[in-house]
Amino acid sequence: MKTKLGLLYGGKSAEHNVSMQTALAVIKALDLEKFDIHPIYITEEGKWVKGQQLSAPVENVRELAFPEAGTISPAAIASPAVEGTDAGGFDVIFPLLHGPNGEDGTVQGMLELLNLPYVGNGVLASSAGMDKVIMKNIFAQAGLPQVKYTWFIRSEWDKNREDAYSRVEDQIGYPCFVKPANLGSSVGISKCTSREELENAFVEAFQFDRKIIIEEGVTAREIEIGVLGNDDPECSVAGEIIPKKAFYDYKAKYEDGDTGLVIPAEITEEESKSLQEMAVAAFKSLDCSGLVRADFFLTKDGKIYINEVNTMPGFTPFSMFPLLWKHTGVEYPQLIERLVQLAIERHAEKQRIKHTM
Repeated sequence: MKTKLGLLYGGKSAEHNVSMQTALAVIKALDLEKFDIHPIYITEEGKWVKGQQLSAPVENVRELAFPEAGTISPAAIASPAVEGTDAGGFDVIFPLLHGPNGEDGTVQGMLELLNLPYVGNGVLASSAGMDKVIMKNIFAQAGLPQVKYTWFIRSEWDKNREDAYSRVEDQIGYPCFVKPANLGSSVGISKCTSREELENAFVEAFQFDRKIIIEEGVTAREIEIGVLGNDDPECSVAGEIIPKKAFYDYKAKYEDGDTGLVIPAEITEEESKSLQEMAVAAFKSLDCSGLVRADFFLTKDGKIYINEVNTMPGFTPFSMFPLLWKHTGVEYPQLIERLVQLAIERHAEKQRIKHTM
C-alpha cells in the first residue's frame, strides 16, 4: 500500500523561496509507485492552500503555488480519509519549511496537537535549533567548544547603541559576524571588520528579527556533517565548504552555486571521529529526531568549534545535506524514504506515553 504523504512548503518567512525550491527537489525525487503525494502550500501571507494529488513530478516552483480559492484551515489536514477523494487521512506530513513559522517549532506543535506523524525534529529541538542564542547556550551547557558570542534584543540596542557596539568590540572584537538569531540560509548576515560595518550590520540584522547574535570570526575551514536517526543517530561523511566570497551567503547557497564543496572533506581519521562525536552530542543535547546538519569550524592547529545545527536543512540541488549522504552511500530517494520511516517510528514511540492516571 502506498504512503499518503502531505508535503508542507512555502511559509510566512524570509526563507519562503528556499522552501519552494526544497519542495520542488523532493517532489522530483519521490517514487510515485510508493507515495501518494499531496502538496500543501502556505502562502507568504500565511494562508494554507491544498492542491490536487500529484500524478507526475512538477517542473518548476510556479506549479507549486496554487490559487487561493482552495484555502483551507490548517486543522483540515487532520480530517479522516474520505473514500474516493484525496481529502485527509495522511500517513505522514513532511514539513519542507525553513525559518520562522515553519522550522521553529510552531508548525511542529500544531502537528503534535493534531497527532499526525511528521518528518523531522519535534517542538523543542526545532525551537531551540532555530534560536541561535538558545542553541549556543545549550551547547555550552553540554560542554561543546564554540567561538565567543554575545547577543542583543532590539529594545536594548535602541536604548544605547554606542554601548552595544562597544560591548561587541570589547568582548568579541573584529572580525565578527552579525546574524538574526531566528533565521537561516544566511539571510541578514554580515561580516564586520570595522565600527562602520558593525553599525550597518546591526541595522540589517534587526530587520529580520528582534534578537541578534554576534559571533567571533575565526580563520578556519567550514566542515559539515549530516546526522540521521532518532534515539541512535548516525553520521554521514564530512564535507567542506570553500566559499569564493567573504562567507557562504544566500546567493552562493541557493542561486549561483558560487562555492566549492569538497566531499568527503580532506581531514584526518581522528578529526573525522571528533566531528562525528560532537555532531551526535549536539543532536542529543537538543533532543533532535529525524535529521540535522551540524556545522563546524576546523582551525589550522586542529581545534574544532561547533557553529550551529540546522534542524531542517534544504534539499535543493546545491544543498549539502543530501550530498553528504549520497557520498555516504544513501541516494536522495532512499534518504527521503528513510526520513519518512523515522517519522513513523517516532510517532509510534510517542503513542506509548500515558495521558491518564
